Amino acid sequence: MISFKFQRLKIIEQIAIVFFFAVVIPMSISGFVINNINQQSVRHQLRESAVLIASMVSDELDFFIRTNETTLTQISDTLEYIKNPYQRKIFINDISKKYPLCKRIEIVKTLSDAEKIKNKAHAGEESVIYTKMKNGLYLVALLNTKNYESQLFDSVSEDNRQIYIFDRKNRLIASHNYTSEGYDDTIKMLKSLPNTTPGVPMAFGDKKNQPLAYLQSKDLRYSIIVRTTKSIAKSAIIDNRIKIILSVLTAILATMIVIGFYMLYLYINIRQLFKAIMALSKGNYEHRIRLLKTSFTPYELVFLTNEFNEMASEIHKSYIELQEKNAELKDLNEFRSNLIDTVSHELRTPLTSIQGYTSRLMRQDIVIDEETKQKSLRVIKEQSERLKRLIDDLLTIPDIEGMRLRTVNTNVNLLEVFEQAELLLRKHDGHEIMVNLSDNFPDVLADKGRLEQVIVNLYENAVKYSYSETPIIVDTSVSDNKAVITVKNQCDKISEDKLSTLFEKFVRLDDEMTRTTRGTGLGLFIVKGLIEAMDGEIKLSSTDEYGFIATITLNLA
Repeated sequence: MISFKFQRLKIIEQIAIVFFFAVVIPMSISGFVINNINQQSVRHQLRESAVLIASMVSDELDFFIRTNETTLTQISDTLEYIKNPYQRKIFINDISKKYPLCKRIEIVKTLSDAEKIKNKAHAGEESVIYTKMKNGLYLVALLNTKNYESQLFDSVSEDNRQIYIFDRKNRLIASHNYTSEGYDDTIKMLKSLPNTTPGVPMAFGDKKNQPLAYLQSKDLRYSIIVRTTKSIAKSAIIDNRIKIILSVLTAILATMIVIGFYMLYLYINIRQLFKAIMALSKGNYEHRIRLLKTSFTPYELVFLTNEFNEMASEIHKSYIELQEKNAELKDLNEFRSNLIDTVSHELRTPLTSIQGYTSRLMRQDIVIDEETKQKSLRVIKEQSERLKRLIDDLLTIPDIEGMRLRTVNTNVNLLEVFEQAELLLRKHDGHEIMVNLSDNFPDVLADKGRLEQVIVNLYENAVKYSYSETPIIVDTSVSDNKAVITVKNQCDKISEDKLSTLFEKFVRLDDEMTRTTRGTGLGLFIVKGLIEAMDGEIKLSSTDEYGFIATITLNLA
């Protein structure tokens, strides 16, 4: 069993189908109906015009015959007064020359002689009229066919129809636009003509687009046939039909072009919507719909575009926020990992020392001399202070990150800070601290305890990374009404990329794989946070002579 699966059509395909059924078919049917109506109308006009021409020619012929008969009667009456045969002959010759339609005039004795002349003239396709004179003779006039045809058909000279005039014996008297083919067809039709009322024209013919008109005079002396030719029918019907068809096709084509441009315009805009939706589905939240906006852009499409762009903006905003949250979670996870690593490396060592020396002091099975006891207590004190400083550093981090760190800024003497920091420094490892501070150096506005913590961290950092037996130099100066403190030591030059990361949490000059010094990687991060909390500024730099230089700027008291 064959199953039919419905396939959804595209918008252009649907518009094309609607255009075919809503425009092409109705316009084609309208063109067919208009063509038929026009054909019927033109056919009726051809029949009516043929009948009208037959009547016009009949009137012209009646007038022509009456005029010529009147003229012949006048000539006959004039001859009654001319008794001399010679003078009569001269008169007839003169009249023949002056009478434009007359080819020859003669007098015969009997009616049969006149009929013989008429029959002979008809055989030669000429026309003859005669009249009986008072003396019993007959005056016969042989007419010039060409002359009287030009007068007879003068009113229809521009018409292309064929006109034939026959006598009562169906002999051709006169014609207009004569053709042998048309004449032969007309003779054949005369044999099958129905009975007609004399003087009343009628239309006939078996060809719908080529009607014929027939009229028989009231005295039955002649009959007229008006024949519509193919060229007339073609001009009147076929040409009009072609014009109508071309008009319909032109209208359809013009409509197709207009609708085609509009469909293309609409398709481009809808395609932009498709691209935006596809981009959004693939995670590109920055893509926006850019319509070709004109007065022809549908309101619904503009509204949908605005709503989509607004939705995409909100999604992009939420996506950025989500990325920021993910980055924060990543940093938090990294902080947690580093914190665990720091605790496992940095807290374990002092705790182990404290436990070891405490256990030694608590032993009862051995005698511990005073010097050993003091040394053990000194180690326990140093490791306790180290542990306390490490815990203080860890507790300071949340305050710095949350911008909750508070300092009590007062007038601070830098000499006291440097001396106390050197006392708090656990060990110098052979490094001399050289402080260049003038006796009249002004006080700075800072938190004394926090500033000591900053200097101690810088001292410890310098001790860990300086070349052996090299001094740690501290310079002080005043610039732009601010105190400038510079702590520098000799070590390998640090790259700019590395310098820019040293203020971050858990960043060290030596990485985890090559770690050669103890430390949490929090010292410079805490230093920067404390200095900024005291409205100061710290910068790092490196030269070939001094590999590490920390420059602190504080407000003067």
